[in-house]
Amino acid sequence: MPLLNIRNLRKSYGGLEVVAGLDIAVARGECFGLLGPNGAGKTTTLRLALGLTAPDGGEIAMLGLPVPAEAREARMRIGVVPQMDNLDPDFSARENLLIYGRYFGLKDAEIAARIPALLEFAGLSHRADARIEALSGGMKRRLTLARALINDPDLIFLDEPTTGLDPQARHMMWQWLRRLLTQGKTIVLTTHFMEEAERLCDRVAIMDHGKIIATGSPHELIRNHIEPQVVEVYGEGMAGWMAAHSRAFCERVEKVGETVFCYTHDSKDLLPHLHDRSDLRYLNRPASLEDVFLKLTGRDLRD
Repeated sequence: MPLLNIRNLRKSYGGLEVVAGLDIAVARGECFGLLGPNGAGKTTTLRLALGLTAPDGGEIAMLGLPVPAEAREARMRIGVVPQMDNLDPDFSARENLLIYGRYFGLKDAEIAARIPALLEFAGLSHRADARIEALSGGMKRRLTLARALINDPDLIFLDEPTTGLDPQARHMMWQWLRRLLTQGKTIVLTTHFMEEAERLCDRVAIMDHGKIIATGSPHELIRNHIEPQVVEVYGEGMAGWMAAHSRAFCERVEKVGETVFCYTHDSKDLLPHLHDRSDLRYLNRPASLEDVFLKLTGRDLRD
């Protein structure tokens, strides 16, 4: 049975349906990514799944319990890493874990026994007694993740867990999340970093305008929705080259600002041609989940 099972979920605000008939099933032990541009309905979906918002229709079962009817009982067995850190600045790193553990009805002795391993997991053993304002952004994010594990949850919700982190901290966070998956934890992840989803997720669902428009593993989505090779062309001669030559080499072309994106199954004839053009620069790369995301949801900015 899926740890999280959502069927025909609906929610409207002011006559606008922001979640429009969602079906999601997250299996035990998998990392499931929920991707979408701003306003797609991701945050509302998470709030509905956690029982923080009442649905207008549909069914939600989390850990076998109906939500929102038994959401409180279900939440005792899950962990949540919110989009913004909400650590208590009045307490140390160790005290934040202790106080949070009490919310789950754990006894102080039981919490105290878990804290050293969680601080070690987060790389914060040496900062256990540091106040929150003394921690860097990466340290706070790691402590927030450790805090979400205080009750040894079966299911963990991560809402954009690496937003604001530098590349080193982001890669370190990915290592810790992989460790959780190897321990058998189940993760539901929302992120705007397509590389993050591609690295971590067993399956992803791309969501837009309240609906899921594509589901599958990252590799399946790339294989099914996008040409395998991408050549980015830019430089002074870009416009002229696009008008005169792009159709001969590209199966699909997009112009974004000062760059032409040439999508093709085989770039072997295009690359020598570009190499001889002194007025052009180019980058040849394999297609990524980000290319799929932009193709399906568009390149326009969302507010």
